[in-house]
Amino acid sequence: MAFADTFKALADPARREILLMLRAGRMPAGEIAARFDMTAATVSYHLSQLKKAGLVYETREKNYVFYALNASVFEELMLWLSQFMGGDGDEAH
Repeated sequence: MAFADTFKALADPARREILLMLRAGRMPAGEIAARFDMTAATVSYHLSQLKKAGLVYETREKNYVFYALNASVFEELMLWLSQFMGGDGDEAH
């Protein structure tokens, strides 16, 4: 997993908002775009960055493209981040 792409994707507030929207389940690209005050091309760019980072995946059904969270990448990220939680009390303050 390329953490650089993941963190770059997560750095943008619009992309974080898209991820929050997808928590409820997969959504068509048009519905995602309708919730933002930006061009469809800009939303498409954000979706492509999330896809590049592996945070979402797309499926095509007829004329629609649906996006969904890629849970395995979030699990891997959480496992990595968990190394910095807790500890034995020796960490510097």
